[in-house]
Amino acid sequence: MAQTIFIPRETDPTEPRVAASPETVKKLVGLGFSVAVEKGAGTLSRIPDDAFETAGAKIGTPGDAKSADVILRVRRPSTVELKGYRKGAVLVAMLDPYGHEAEVRELASAGISAFTMEFMPRITRAQVMDVLSSQANLSGYQAVIDAAAEYDRAMPMMMTAAGTVPAAKVFVMGAGVAGLQAIATARRLGAVVTATDVRPAAKEQVASLGAKFVAVEDDEFKAAETAGGYAKEMSKEYQAKQAALVADHIAKQDIVITTALIPGRPAPRLVSKEMLASMRPGSIVVDLAVERGGNVEGAQPGKVVEIGGVKIVGHLNVPGRIAATASQLYARNLLAFIETMVDKESKTLKINFDDELVKATLLTRDGAIVHPAFAGVATDAKPITPAVKTPAAPKARAKAAPGASAAEAAKTPTNKAPTKGRKPAASKTGGEA
Repeated sequence: MAQTIFIPRETDPTEPRVAASPETVKKLVGLGFSVAVEKGAGTLSRIPDDAFETAGAKIGTPGDAKSADVILRVRRPSTVELKGYRKGAVLVAMLDPYGHEAEVRELASAGISAFTMEFMPRITRAQVMDVLSSQANLSGYQAVIDAAAEYDRAMPMMMTAAGTVPAAKVFVMGAGVAGLQAIATARRLGAVVTATDVRPAAKEQVASLGAKFVAVEDDEFKAAETAGGYAKEMSKEYQAKQAALVADHIAKQDIVITTALIPGRPAPRLVSKEMLASMRPGSIVVDLAVERGGNVEGAQPGKVVEIGGVKIVGHLNVPGRIAATASQLYARNLLAFIETMVDKESKTLKINFDDELVKATLLTRDGAIVHPAFAGVATDAKPITPAVKTPAAPKARAKAAPGASAAEAAKTPTNKAPTKGRKPAASKTGGEA
């Protein structure tokens, strides 16, 4: 009998994405799996049930999780959902473990092998599985679209018989995956773009996209990058010099997009209320790190607020705002990872626990927390007893309030392998990589 894969409908009302597409379902079936997709799982990503059926999936119910060998999903399951998973099942999702140690203990107590896709190592072999990059890329794009929607003027320079319309000035703070895509998108719309980052390598990347680099380029700046390609936290002295430079620059901008996160820490504050006060009325600030505390003082998660005539955009789950595309890319990330675990001859899942991808992403196994970053978290939660009845499907889903995947911004798009023991960025729904 073929091993089964179950793709549930996400229960978080702000999550419109789904962990499969007709394309990936067809390939999973080709690998030897029997695939069940919960009814309506792809609706908010513009994938109807019959598209999954045509690809070879069975349209099922939440109860199908009880017999599934593998569960593929976007977000971490709730306690109620975990009760419907069989012991020994494999769960692959963006589990957002940092700051959620109790939930990690629950995963262990459920007796499942839980893999968190945010921890995928930054190596060439794993590029196609890098969910933070795939989702952050979309975050950067959508940030510019959201800014343009709030900006009540034209973005490109226009020379007309009635006079010249000046191009919008866009400043991108953080040149990781999201930041670089924001730069590229703003340039396509005809804006004059500048950008900043604390990593020296970012200067060349920014310039290659046609934007101007803004930074205090002293000796500390030249050494401001880890071996894994991530931004280091800068000294107070450097931060003060950079803040002065940025404050002067921000005052002249029409749109500012912030994307900075330091892995495993709250988002650094980049834009103060004083900086906002220096901007012209009608200016726009988009905070892609709002889920982790925000880069912008006064930003509010899930809201667009106005301070002194400046609009601050704090949408949640930004990749989810273009769920159809985000789901397509995320599903491919998952498929690529699952393919590494399949024995091609027997067409069954055979996990090599010595594989570097498995070691980097495996959180729990056989009732224990096994990831080195969380191994010190005692598994003292009471074992989760499977529910007698299958959890009922929610009666109604609130329309996806796209939100955001965080902007995990400040990870650089490098192919360098991360240093041992580094903490991947904590992203709720996939952010910048």
